[in-house]
Amino acid sequence: LIGVYTNRHGERWELQLKGSGKTPYSRNGDGRAVLRSSVREFLCSEAMHYLGIPTSRAASLVVSDDDVWRDQFYNGNIKKERGAIVLRLAKSWFRIGSLEILTHSGELDLLRRLLDFIIQEHFPSIAMSNPNRYLEFFSTVVSETANLIALWMSVGFAHGVCNTDNFSLLSITIDYGPFGFIDSYDPNFVPNTSDDERRYKIGNQASVGLFNLSKLLQALKPLLDPRQKELASQILEGYGEHYYSRFTELFKTKLGLLGENENDNFLIAFLLKVSLLC
Repeated sequence: LIGVYTNRHGERWELQLKGSGKTPYSRNGDGRAVLRSSVREFLCSEAMHYLGIPTSRAASLVVSDDDVWRDQFYNGNIKKERGAIVLRLAKSWFRIGSLEILTHSGELDLLRRLLDFIIQEHFPSIAMSNPNRYLEFFSTVVSETANLIALWMSVGFAHGVCNTDNFSLLSITIDYGPFGFIDSYDPNFVPNTSDDERRYKIGNQASVGLFNLSKLLQALKPLLDPRQKELASQILEGYGEHYYSRFTELFKTKLGLLGENENDNFLIAFLLKVSLLC
């Protein structure tokens, strides 16, 4: 993260470099990115924006003189590639994992401070004086995450690594590592060649979203009283209904279906199956 920029419309954007090298959080990686993946992130994030899907944006791409060694297909064939750096933007880069790690390490004072900062900066409809502000925050993230994944499905987008570190607290699409678009409907489509167990196949995205939100709830629980915990669990239980409702709404719009008909869902499922067979 290199800074925060406020444009002439008063919109606040956090600027981040991807591929610029090691940071204190790089673990065992080299912090670099290759040109092919950088071009894909630039193009896809902009395409997703113009498809009307909440996403990070790409501002620039610079080719690096550094050589980067990568095993593209994870088959032991390591090759030298041209490096590149993408300047990408988002309203926030905070992820579910940003809160999860603080609860896991017992840093509850920092957890509360960070959560209050996120709410104050990015959730203006939630009053800081509201004793249920964490509950309202969780409810918003649950509904918006369901909406985001339904939007992914409506355009056949598969995110290749749907872990808690790649799920935004603002429910935008971030971290375009492995990803792909399906040409015809295939619930077993996996865009990540290293995902041998097909954990993040496109047909699992909604379920993985629920799993990540359950991890978010676990992270928030130390800040909730018993009644709030019970209400939060009920909110989480409503995720599936919210996702299914939004998914149905989007596909009905794609098909030009008006009003409500008990056969709408059957027709959607039938046409997806036809696409699979084709």
